[in-house]
Amino acid sequence: MNPLQVLIMAGQLILALSILVTIHELGHFLAARAFGIRVEKFFVFFDFGGYKLFSVKRGDTEYGLGWFPLGGYVKIAGMIDESLDKEQLKREPESWEFRSKPNWQKFIVMVAGVVMNFILGIALYAFYLGQYQQSYIPKSEFNKEGIYAYETAREYGFQTGDKLVSVNGKTYDRFEDYMANFRIFFGGEMMVERNGELVTIEIPSSHFNRVREGMTGFLEMRNDVLVDSILGPDLSPAARAGVQQGDRIAGINGEPLFAFGQLVETLGANKGDSVTLELDRAGQTLIVQTAVDTAGRIGFVPDIVVLHKEQTQYTTASAMRYGAGDAWNWLYFNARAMGKIFTGDVPFAKSIESPIGIARIYGPTWDWAKFWWLTAILSMILAFMNILPIPALDGGHIMFIFIETVIGRKLPDSFMEKAQVFGMVVILALMVFAFGSDILEIVQERFSGK
Repeated sequence: MNPLQVLIMAGQLILALSILVTIHELGHFLAARAFGIRVEKFFVFFDFGGYKLFSVKRGDTEYGLGWFPLGGYVKIAGMIDESLDKEQLKREPESWEFRSKPNWQKFIVMVAGVVMNFILGIALYAFYLGQYQQSYIPKSEFNKEGIYAYETAREYGFQTGDKLVSVNGKTYDRFEDYMANFRIFFGGEMMVERNGELVTIEIPSSHFNRVREGMTGFLEMRNDVLVDSILGPDLSPAARAGVQQGDRIAGINGEPLFAFGQLVETLGANKGDSVTLELDRAGQTLIVQTAVDTAGRIGFVPDIVVLHKEQTQYTTASAMRYGAGDAWNWLYFNARAMGKIFTGDVPFAKSIESPIGIARIYGPTWDWAKFWWLTAILSMILAFMNILPIPALDGGHIMFIFIETVIGRKLPDSFMEKAQVFGMVVILALMVFAFGSDILEIVQERFSGK
């Protein structure tokens, strides 16, 4: 990976964090100001050691840009936070301080950041659907000839040609709703129509292991495979066999080609051997035999054309509706994944990402569609993580506000300070572990030649 690609990955991560942090802290800021609470600082990125790239004072608040780009904060007057400012606690509470306000106002101030990230996640999902996807193929179309079932799906009981009916008892209109990992990642139930009869298929709870191990595919819509481009005859077995750009691959080894997945699996099963292709070239049928290399490839770039593609356009309303559903489902998925971590079903080391890992997910090329989609997911993850009842996170503050409401008195400042330090140590330890895991993975990849 060259320096430019590293810079692009880092740039995408920093831009995403800038958006997410600004919106999150803006939630705290607006809620605090609405209740007459002073906000002493509003910083995007951290100004550790007092060093900052920029700042300006407006009224009671210093607005600034810190030098450390992995976070940000608002410093709310009279609140025990990560600044651990003990001097303010020695004074008598002022009416404009956080500690002087009733618990219901404190709760709203603390939950406002999570709410803003949730709203942002929905808005970004809706924007992504309306701007980049723009339309979807409804069930009435993709179910005309059914789906292609990959090997894993066939093991579970699916068959090519099955028509999708429901997932966990619910019906949907978009193909991606049936394929969404958060619905069947940890197991579930899918119903299909097969030869006019309804068939229920159980997805085992171990399905997530197949996904994590990088299974080739699961279910796929009916499609045609065209030859978009082809390597030179010295490099491409397909070119040497006479395959040309624009050909449609109509069959393989005597079987009609139902979908791209069938081609992938058949080539994979014949690595180092050969296959017979049936080609449609401008209406003329040709039969050719081509060698398959040891990677299961024949040397061409496919153009996959989904059949029965009468699409339904997203409206502003439907994009918002589907965006809200997608955002909520990611929140639900994270909650289920967290539960699996505690039960030991999901390895902890494989479940957290440092900023290095997140930057690698964004990738070395700048793709705005992928950027907004991933940022929407990150917004939901940030909302979920912040609501966890861990001291130093918003959820920890909310937990203590709830405890104070139940017991009818304020918790000692000394206890709150120690809890804050404990939470910060836990978060720091998790970050160090995540960074270490991602760095180790990069080193292993480098020495393994990947």
